[in-house]
Amino acid sequence: MNKKMNPEKVWIGITPTSWWNDDFLDIDIGITFGQCVSEMALAGYQGCSVGHKYPTDVEVLKRELGMRGLRVSEPWTSLFFTRNAMYEKTVADFKKSLGFIKAMGGRDIVVAELGFSVHQRPVALLPNRPIFDDSHWDALTEGLNHLGEIAREEQMRLCYHHHMGTGVQTREQVDRLMVSTNPELVYLLLDTGHITFAGDDALAMAEAYADRIKHVHLKNIRKPVMERAIAEGMSFKEAIEAGIFTVPGDPEGCLDFEPIFRVLAEHHYEGWLVVEAEQDPAKATPLVYARMGRAYLREVLGF
Repeated sequence: MNKKMNPEKVWIGITPTSWWNDDFLDIDIGITFGQCVSEMALAGYQGCSVGHKYPTDVEVLKRELGMRGLRVSEPWTSLFFTRNAMYEKTVADFKKSLGFIKAMGGRDIVVAELGFSVHQRPVALLPNRPIFDDSHWDALTEGLNHLGEIAREEQMRLCYHHHMGTGVQTREQVDRLMVSTNPELVYLLLDTGHITFAGDDALAMAEAYADRIKHVHLKNIRKPVMERAIAEGMSFKEAIEAGIFTVPGDPEGCLDFEPIFRVLAEHHYEGWLVVEAEQDPAKATPLVYARMGRAYLREVLGF
């Protein structure tokens, strides 16, 4: 890498999805919250997203993470602007997440539209993904601009997560979302694994939206598993259990992260880089992979 990111303005986090899965609760070998966050700290991370085993009391969570030198990188908020009679609840859920991350001293709120989503259903992922019509797009983009206003008023950032099995999955759909929303209100979360699984190029998307990307999820892809998942019509859960995702730095992964980091550095990226490898902990020991990802990032980024 030539230009480097600033370690005072870029933080390295990880999600708990290597220790258990929050979409599929049976992908779980009984690892506790305490073991999970202790191993995150042991592996050298500065923060983490939240999972269903985390304490719900803000002060308890602050204490537990603080003892381990961790912060919350982001909360996830599911949106349902494309479904009937869900506008007010969607806004209320967003405000609740905003209050939580503000209390935890964070800045970013990660959102994704889950109206008609199939990623949590036992169906072939790609053939059954939802296709939004113009009314759905209007509802989503208008809703996002409204949430973005709410976030900006609180000095927070809304970051949209394109996601497999949802109506905003491919590069074409991300492009439509970006052009239809206010760039000062709605930012992009780049997920390297999701955009690759969708059939598009993570580096090209980083180059196109570098100034609008404010949050990054670092997923690596095992290409043979991805090809088999597509050919066999796997569900999202089946693809995870087959091992489609892994961490940056895993020699089994196919993604080259250095050019992506170079693009972000050239555009003065500030924010979280969050390792997210949804893996079955019975097959992929979480601490081993957490340390693998962190060692790679330390080598490439220099911190």
